[in-house]
Amino acid sequence: MSKNIIIASTSTLHGGDYLEYLLPELSVHFEHCKTILFIPFARPGGVSHDEYTVKVSSALAKINIEVKGIHEYENFSKAIKNAEGIFTGGGNTFLLVNQLYENNIMTILAEAIKDGIPYLGTSAGSNICGLTMQTTNDMPIIYPPSFETLGLIPFNLNPHYLDSDTQSKHMGETRETRINEFHSFNNIPVVGLREGSWLVVKGDTITLKGHLTARLFRQNQTPAEIESETDLSFLK
Repeated sequence: MSKNIIIASTSTLHGGDYLEYLLPELSVHFEHCKTILFIPFARPGGVSHDEYTVKVSSALAKINIEVKGIHEYENFSKAIKNAEGIFTGGGNTFLLVNQLYENNIMTILAEAIKDGIPYLGTSAGSNICGLTMQTTNDMPIIYPPSFETLGLIPFNLNPHYLDSDTQSKHMGETRETRINEFHSFNNIPVVGLREGSWLVVKGDTITLKGHLTARLFRQNQTPAEIESETDLSFLK
């Protein structure tokens, strides 16, 4: 089996319903799945794991897929290994990574996805697909034991990537500035995924999808725009 992954910048586009813009893709991606396993650990507060799972269930019911939250199982490892498909939702990446390590399932999850279980990640669930979580936009509300993540692709991600707004009066750091700061200490390539963009991983092929370009950052190089349908597997 080989990797079969969708890595989306966001779950919801402005004016759209949850996962709505991805449903045509997901109906194909999860076509052999009657039920998928949902990992709600990124949600830090305001929404319980049950409520988050219900939200996902409502969205995926539109393509006739049932959803069960991993928190509903006694044995998380077995739930992952027996899953027909897996979805990790957005929220806070620090919390998500901490929970995956705390429950001893980071490696098990990575192995299951590498073995071919169809996987969907959005936002924080996308961040963890890279080599490390160090290019997340999230606040460090908890301290995970490691920044290393699933390593499903040979680079890091910055979901929700925003271009600098020349009309704004905001004088703080741009996303580009923060990624350049990361590259002061790390040489891992970073792909800035704009809202509405996603990556499709089939085996060793990594293809940018959606109508927008993505922004590629490499240490000591000028950032570059990557066109949709580009194969990013050269980033090693």
